[in-house]
Amino acid sequence: MRHLIDILDLSVEEIGELIDTANDIIADPAAYAEVARGKKLATLFFEPSTRTRLSFEAAMYELGGHVIGFSDAANSSSAKGESVSDTVRVVGGYADIIAMRHFKEGAPMVASMKSSVPIINAGDGGHNHPAQTLTDLLTISREKGRLSDLTVGFCGDLKFGRTVHSLLSAMSRYENTRFVLISPEELQIPDYVRDMLRSKGCSFAETTDLEGALGELDILYMTRVQKERFFNEEDYLRLRDSYILTAEKMKLGKSTLSVLHPLPRVNEIAVEVDDDPRACYFRQALNGKYIRMALMMKLLGLQGGAKA
Repeated sequence: MRHLIDILDLSVEEIGELIDTANDIIADPAAYAEVARGKKLATLFFEPSTRTRLSFEAAMYELGGHVIGFSDAANSSSAKGESVSDTVRVVGGYADIIAMRHFKEGAPMVASMKSSVPIINAGDGGHNHPAQTLTDLLTISREKGRLSDLTVGFCGDLKFGRTVHSLLSAMSRYENTRFVLISPEELQIPDYVRDMLRSKGCSFAETTDLEGALGELDILYMTRVQKERFFNEEDYLRLRDSYILTAEKMKLGKSTLSVLHPLPRVNEIAVEVDDDPRACYFRQALNGKYIRMALMMKLLGLQGGAKA
């Protein structure tokens, strides 16, 4: 039995296999419609979510399985003081696989130590979000045709952005990948992420200047400043509008630029950018369903399509 707690739990080869499976599902979804018949996914979301929870649920339904769970911790026994470990030990008797989002860093790891079924980390605090990272990698692969030889810019909240931390970890393993880290000084990447990049010999630069960096980027990964991660509202209000991507600024980017965003968007990408063919974030959200289908198949040992 395997879990997915950190994107590094998967080898580069395994990520490539998941991307291949996701692309096969996109090409022939009917071939996968009954793969998970009789299987149940439990979605345990202790923190609000729209895309992640619904994409997991849609993924299981489209594989022919069923879904149980909760989307609000207030409606679970955790509101009565039940521990995460006890919750997963109980739910593991009702479901075949669990997707968990938790506001506390490390909670899915703790859950995996006690669970009798595979656990997928659907986001733990400001730490990791490997399921989103797989979505990002599938999107980059489909948009660019490769995951190496890219200059990738990350813009916005790089301190608390778990999607950023996970994607940096994942892409640090691909050759000739350069990172440009664009943020206010208060929201720069944590030291442990910076140390990871240095230990792997990754080329990266840190800047506060989005406009100055745009012209060199193949990928721009925008993020929102996350109100829920701040301890005081004054700091949030001061930093929330640090970067706003507009149609005018998009003129500074390459014609081949791809703009990604894990969503939800607040105001860091102007609505006018949505009509630019370089805006990939809604395609990215859809890709999340397909890669989650592939991931759950892998963790459940299921085969579909031409591989069945």
